[in-house]
Amino acid sequence: MPTNLKGPGLFLAQFASDQTPFNSLESIADWASGLGYKGLQIPSGDLRLFDLDKAASSQTYCDDLAGMLADRGLEVTELSTHIQGQLLAVHPAYDKQFDGFAPSAVHGNKTARQEWAHEQLLNAAKASQKLGLTTSVSFSGSLAFPYLYPWPQRPAGLIEEAFEELARRWLPIMNAYDEAGVDIAFELHPGEDLFDGATFEMLLDRLNGHKRCTINYDPSHFLLQQLDYLAFIDIYHERITAYHVKDAEFRPDGRQGVYSGYQPWLERAGRFRSLGDGQVDFGAIFSKLAQYGYDSWAVLEWECCLKDAATGAAEGAPFIADHIINVTQKAFDDFADSGLSRDDTRALLGL
Repeated sequence: MPTNLKGPGLFLAQFASDQTPFNSLESIADWASGLGYKGLQIPSGDLRLFDLDKAASSQTYCDDLAGMLADRGLEVTELSTHIQGQLLAVHPAYDKQFDGFAPSAVHGNKTARQEWAHEQLLNAAKASQKLGLTTSVSFSGSLAFPYLYPWPQRPAGLIEEAFEELARRWLPIMNAYDEAGVDIAFELHPGEDLFDGATFEMLLDRLNGHKRCTINYDPSHFLLQQLDYLAFIDIYHERITAYHVKDAEFRPDGRQGVYSGYQPWLERAGRFRSLGDGQVDFGAIFSKLAQYGYDSWAVLEWECCLKDAATGAAEGAPFIADHIINVTQKAFDDFADSGLSRDDTRALLGL
């Protein structure tokens, strides 16, 4: 029987801080539950909220965490490994910046940083399994993105070699996730080597169609690229295993377009917005996902250059709840069924 999409969920990465109630999982869970959220997507590398190493090794830790959330009417939607996935593949142009997302012990040592990210991703597979999850969300990392729009032209084979290397790094991780029964849903995001359908296919092909290589669907990134985000669902719905509900707007003018002229977020032609304040057609998206039987979580990833975060979170839960379609269990025109037999039907056809 058809099942409903789950939600509303909330990605905690943009809310975690050193200030209460955002500095522990218990207190942020109380806050989120009070707003009407039913699930939390947890950034697995934020020790204020989650101990990934302990979760990977201790079923008791995972059971206690799940129990604490259940007491508040919540559950874990997915573990996020966006940071660890990014650090699996870093172009040298970004080494210094991305060192800041890794432990100090591996700063200045890209090999050690990559090995740390690899182990973190493996731990996230184990932790996800212990939490009873079937999907995690991540970034692919990036070796090729600085060459997106190059001058001079790219040397022959540059992009192919970048994706071959990306596949070499991800394949053993994909296999470990397969053993754990967990999908890796990549958020297709400019700055990553996987930022649209074509680049997703480039990695998928090199992973021989690995069944654990899936998509965290986020229409905001597609709108800012001027990609048809509804047609994307038609093409890739079988690979969509997670969903970030995030709004955006694109208002080009005579001075800037998709690239937004190095302007700050407030001045860009393309900007992320709170739910309902942008241009994304969420009614059509939720309908498409219901059409194709998507039954996992709808998770708010809040980002906005104008609205306060607390306001965006408070508005996000009812927005998602109002868009979740209660999927019908029967055809709307069943009342008009004539009840004819197969023989009667054949007779109508003159057979």
